[in-house]
Amino acid sequence: MKIADLRRFIAVAEELHFPRAAERLGIPLASLYTSIEKLETEVGHPLLTRQAPTRLTEVGAAFLPEAEARVAAAPPPVEKSTVKSGGKAKASKGKGRAPIVKGQPKPYKKRQGR
Repeated sequence: MKIADLRRFIAVAEELHFPRAAERLGIPLASLYTSIEKLETEVGHPLLTRQAPTRLTEVGAAFLPEAEARVAAAPPPVEKSTVKSGGKAKASKGKGRAPIVKGQPKPYKKRQGR
């Protein structure tokens, strides 16, 4: 079981609301549903009810302390760097080939525009 999936399960168990849990975790709602479904497949039983009031099933309530213990024993998650990557691409304004005679363009060659 992935620690990230366990963290997501714990967030849903605490909130008892999928959209609020997804917002708290900062992930898309569809990703949260997928993670919970993977976890339920690994456990072999449904952990949460998905009808109007979201609740833990009996298996989910029994699994919650184990999930919390595994997350507590795991190393903390790696923080994402806040440095923005990339930026505006700059066009290379190559100097071209140097003319044979300084100041004179090569014969039959158009000047490079800027």
